[in-house]
Amino acid sequence: MNKVPNNRAWWLVLPVFVLVAFSAIIPMMTVVNYSVQDIFDTSSRFFVGADWYRQVLQDERLHAALLRQFIYSGCVLLVEIPLGIAIALCMPARGRWSSVCLIVLALPLLIPWNVVGTIWQIFGRGDIGLLGWGLNALGLNYNYASNTSDAWATVLVMDVWHWTSLVALLCYSGLRAIPDVYYQAARIDRASHWAVFRYIQLPKLKGVLLIAVMLRFMDSFMIYTEPFVLTGGGPGNATTFLSQSLTQMAVGQFDLGPAAAFSLVYFLIILLVSWLFYTAMTHNDQP
Repeated sequence: MNKVPNNRAWWLVLPVFVLVAFSAIIPMMTVVNYSVQDIFDTSSRFFVGADWYRQVLQDERLHAALLRQFIYSGCVLLVEIPLGIAIALCMPARGRWSSVCLIVLALPLLIPWNVVGTIWQIFGRGDIGLLGWGLNALGLNYNYASNTSDAWATVLVMDVWHWTSLVALLCYSGLRAIPDVYYQAARIDRASHWAVFRYIQLPKLKGVLLIAVMLRFMDSFMIYTEPFVLTGGGPGNATTFLSQSLTQMAVGQFDLGPAAAFSLVYFLIILLVSWLFYTAMTHNDQP
């Protein structure tokens, strides 16, 4: 007897789909509408077509901000992914200390972004901050407010401190999901620690690592609060990333048309990178 599938349960989630679609489509259409108009006030608007898009794509300041954004996201991935893997490998597999390590790793993730920026703003000061005072005491002349290299290093270290725990927790969960039979076979073959990592752990972590890379790239590519609180985008424009440039354009200068066009270009860049990660993850799942 063939059973007819009952799909009436989908009606239970239909209100959620309608609410999400409404809350997402309406703002998106508003941004698209603004991106093709020159807005002087609520009653004076003129259609300009693709002029704002051409202006955004030719703006050298935005090109510089995009380059800084990609360099920053690349540095974040190069540091946090290997460091997260190393931390996960060093953590105990089970027992009381495993729980303690998990709690300690989760603590930075619970701190709000603006609080993280404030903590490092005080921590890096040369007069009262432990980091700034200690580096200056070593004769390094550290000052993140006036030195571009110091500002970049501080923002990067702050992000590493805040988000490496996420990578470590994801890798730890991936390691714990590996069946013990693989390790038993490695012990029988007298495989070295490097061989176990190279041929057992790393291949089994590919899916988890792709998720970690995607999450960290997306979050670092949209970073705003931490560098804004810490450096305000300075010194100069050294730590002014795309999100800060967009905020300055929309809120500071009230250029709603160019800001709307810029936000759509920003969205398309993120969508493209997300598609690339999705393609990589789908390809990884194929036998």
